[in-house]
Amino acid sequence: MEPYNQTYMSSFILLGLSSIPYLQVIYFLIFLIIYTITLSGNVLLIVLVRIDSQLHTPMYFFLTNLSFIDICFSSTIVPKILVNTFSQDKSISFLGCASQMYFSLALGATECIILAVMAYDRYVAICNPLQYQIIMHKQICISLAAFSWILSFLNSVVHAVLTFRLPYCKSKLVNHFFCEMPPLFQLACKDTLFNEVAVYISGGIIALFSFLLTLISYFHIISTILKIRSNKGRYKVFSTCGSHLAVVSLYYGTIAFMYLRPRSSYSPDRDRAISMLYTVVTPMLNPIIYSIRNKDVKGTLKRKLAMKSYR
Repeated sequence: MEPYNQTYMSSFILLGLSSIPYLQVIYFLIFLIIYTITLSGNVLLIVLVRIDSQLHTPMYFFLTNLSFIDICFSSTIVPKILVNTFSQDKSISFLGCASQMYFSLALGATECIILAVMAYDRYVAICNPLQYQIIMHKQICISLAAFSWILSFLNSVVHAVLTFRLPYCKSKLVNHFFCEMPPLFQLACKDTLFNEVAVYISGGIIALFSFLLTLISYFHIISTILKIRSNKGRYKVFSTCGSHLAVVSLYYGTIAFMYLRPRSSYSPDRDRAISMLYTVVTPMLNPIIYSIRNKDVKGTLKRKLAMKSYR
């Protein structure tokens, strides 16, 4: 065995975003507002889909999965940020750090796959509309969602075990606002090449599979749209995909940049900004993007508000 001058690491200290008092106040208010919008927006979207039978379709089934993921994803990270902003004790237990990393990684991978499944759903709806009900039946939708959750949580087990079996003897200070693999690797007193290769392989497979499924789906979607003669018809069909494309571009881009890159490019300040995009900002934007651009969701909300005011 390799000799390490290591003591048992019972906790870590999250350095957070800033130690300057007035910036801490600003960050607290920003994150509190973002978290409130995230929770209310995603919960509202789930409730609207549940109460309106017209929205009981595969597309909205996967959209409610996405909203539930965003609620859990944000809740795994943001409350700890809010507590640490003003607290003198910014420590997080070894088990708490492992749990936070496990769930954030698992939920992030689940969102990645669900977005790809949603692209496939749009492909079937646009390119094979007559067979849509046959292909995207209830059982296959549940199976696809279950596959996304199970695969992602099993993948996260591997990384959590590998990461927290590393000997940590350099420092307890995690230069980040939550427990994530890249900053934790910096604290290990053992070479982390094996862990990084494991991230590249499993993350690459999940990201590549999801990206290829999305890319192929949209290749066929665009080909079908281009065959439509009227500009109005093209816009109407493409508008059903616009929201999804916006979310996919933001999410895949930030995830790929964070995890699928050489170790030499690690930069704490830049990585905190990138992590903030997909862990805090994207969960808030998802329900807003889908609601603003979605006539069905807006129609359901207007009807329910009108019924409430009439009563």
